Amino acid sequence: MTDPNVNRPSPSEGGGLGSLFSHALREFLRLESAGGILLVMSAVVAMLWANSPARGVYETLLALPVQLRVGALDLDKPLLLWINDGLMAVFFFLIGLELKRELVEGELSHRSKLVLPGLGALGGMAVPALIYVACNWGNSLALQGWAIPAATDIAFALGILTLLGSRVPLSLKVFLVSLAIVDDIGAILIIALFYTAQLSLTALMVAGLALVGLWLVNRRGVQHFTPYLLLGLILWVAVLKSGVHATLAGVTLAAFIPIRSATPEGPSLLKTLEHDLHGTVAFVILPVFALANAGVSLAGFTMAALFSSVPLGIMLGLFVGKMVGVFSLVWFGVRMRWTRLPEGMTWASLAGVSVLCGVGFTMSLFIGSLAFEGGGLPYDGSERLGVLLGSGLSAVTGFLILRKVLPAKGAMED
Repeated sequence: MTDPNVNRPSPSEGGGLGSLFSHALREFLRLESAGGILLVMSAVVAMLWANSPARGVYETLLALPVQLRVGALDLDKPLLLWINDGLMAVFFFLIGLELKRELVEGELSHRSKLVLPGLGALGGMAVPALIYVACNWGNSLALQGWAIPAATDIAFALGILTLLGSRVPLSLKVFLVSLAIVDDIGAILIIALFYTAQLSLTALMVAGLALVGLWLVNRRGVQHFTPYLLLGLILWVAVLKSGVHATLAGVTLAAFIPIRSATPEGPSLLKTLEHDLHGTVAFVILPVFALANAGVSLAGFTMAALFSSVPLGIMLGLFVGKMVGVFSLVWFGVRMRWTRLPEGMTWASLAGVSVLCGVGFTMSLFIGSLAFEGGGLPYDGSERLGVLLGSGLSAVTGFLILRKVLPAKGAMED
């Protein structure tokens, strides 16, 4: 048996309690579920802050104007939009890197392996959206939020899955990750097609020139990130000014990052960036986004408001729609012999993961901010509450189902 005190710094080594705290922090950051835990903590802090006597400080901070001006170029936005348009562009850049790697070398590079998660993602987007539309039929303003329950938060859902440890078969993890990646592609397309403001032709031309520059740099086999970064910044500003949502610049930039090195022994720029950005996104960008977007004031909220059409449609879409959509389309695909369940996955465990897909959190909050951002609509706040409740119910229920249906650790070893 391993001594639990091995490698644990004693109070006399390297700073006493400070060293012990540093060691505990390093161990926490190594956990696969650490990012999900920080997301939950950030959301809880945001809710407490928005419902405390310091609520005014929270709202004032998010509304704080931040201006960047270079000559005629003027970027003047409140802090909240710098977070949602700027920091989240880095998050989407990481998603783009992961998408490219999976499509070129990973699970999604094999068409036969794409059918199962593809069906699950399709059902998991369509059914929640239909439930939301059914709840809000006839209300044109509310219908702008139809895509909110269509998203899955991979970091959060996978973090919950890892809490079950070695009881989770690899096939279940691969299915969830692959489904979430296809789901992300759908969310990106939805943002591009349905949440784009009035277009600026001049800004789009500048974006087009930046894309040509990125293509030339990629064709020349440049393996340094600096030219990609400079052209990516031009692309981000141009897309921001064009009316297309700025975060799409992050995904587009990732498509031009080379995945193969110039020499067989050399490092992959794409994989290096993916590795380097993962910690920043998981432990800084997403918690900051959650802190800025999850703060819903409950002052004046009634049960009738909670069960009004927008939060109810989101909550039912995430909690019921995701499970029904993912499970039913996968079942139909297997029944039609288009695909089959991989080894280690059962119908019961698929049901648990299908419920877990209802954790929309980050992506749902983000799409909600696009749907109702700055429009003076009466749903700002209630849609976030629907996301939090639907995601919370899905997280707890999915975890409990999987905890019950997955074999115990000892049974797996036998």
